[in-house]
Amino acid sequence: MNMQRPVKLFRNGRNQAVRIPREFELPGNEAILKKEGDRLILEPAQKKSTLGEWLAALEPCAEEFPEIPDLPPDPVEL
Repeated sequence: MNMQRPVKLFRNGRNQAVRIPREFELPGNEAILKKEGDRLILEPAQKKSTLGEWLAALEPCAEEFPEIPDLPPDPVEL
């Protein structure tokens, strides 16, 4: 599905802006703008996950770790 449509550019203060037609609306209130050559690419921003969500999505590690001896710290002279 390759949709295209002419859009209007306008100034918003010192920025150039574009009106996005309803059929091209993006979800949320943030987006990512990339420039590739002469093309501008506007994509929805990915939802930011919390650390807990990110850790829960990790695959369990099946690697065996070697035993690490718990040595006392070296003495420090104060």
